[in-house]
Amino acid sequence: MASLKDLRNRITSVKATQKITKAMQMVAAAKLRRAQMAAESARPYAERMAQVLGNLASNLTPGADTPRLLSGTGQDRTHLLLVCTAERGLCGAFNSSISRLARDHARRLMAEGKTVKIICVGKKGYDILRREFRDQIVELIELRGVRQLGFDNAETIARNLLGRFDAGEFDVATLFYSRFRSVIAQIPTAQQIIPADIAPTQAAAGASADAVYDYEPGEGEILAALLPKNLTVQILRALLENAASEQGARMGAMDSATRNAGEMIKKQTLIYNRTRQAMITKELIEIISGAEAL
Repeated sequence: MASLKDLRNRITSVKATQKITKAMQMVAAAKLRRAQMAAESARPYAERMAQVLGNLASNLTPGADTPRLLSGTGQDRTHLLLVCTAERGLCGAFNSSISRLARDHARRLMAEGKTVKIICVGKKGYDILRREFRDQIVELIELRGVRQLGFDNAETIARNLLGRFDAGEFDVATLFYSRFRSVIAQIPTAQQIIPADIAPTQAAAGASADAVYDYEPGEGEILAALLPKNLTVQILRALLENAASEQGARMGAMDSATRNAGEMIKKQTLIYNRTRQAMITKELIEIISGAEAL
């Protein structure tokens, strides 16, 4: 049975932890507002970019040279997984859910006999995936020192991917991130970015069926200029969505930890009071017994 001093130390320790989790919750709530605004602001541009590309691809002149970023290499042997996670933990299942989605995708590809390569953006995803895919991880990109994510960060990653694609290191690239829905809901998402996966619905949404467009220069040249920029835009959107999802997940995790600490403090305080009362009662009985013996 723990002594009163041990119980007091335990209660003090839990109270100190509760203060830390409460402070982290408030910091995450402050950062969430800015991150959410940035993620929501990036969505319309990324969606409109996809619609424009869909419209161009649907009107591509027959016989024109289709950019490799749209047509691909014609093969499906080597897959590159770009897994975006956080640099820090204490954010619930945020990192593990993205890593789990990427891990399942990699296992399925390897079971089909495909070659898998992984680039991790964020140390937490690297720590999780290297346990099983150490040989498949080709690079770790850390953004720990970046205070505010911007276009330059996404452009650096996009240039890395384009250089590897031009060098023939992979045929298909898939982006993994967590799409922000609300503070309590973040959706792990897989998006093919090379070759660009343009759905027919995006082309239909980009223009009316009765509209006729005349492109100058040709659609192929415009696509060749826009596709690299679209790659950067999609990566930037993923990074911003991740930043908002991370803060939302951390806010929820710290709120749960704070409430659990409160419950633990109540429980330990009750045990402390009972133990103290039992010791007082025991001392009184000893005093009374000694007095009667005299």
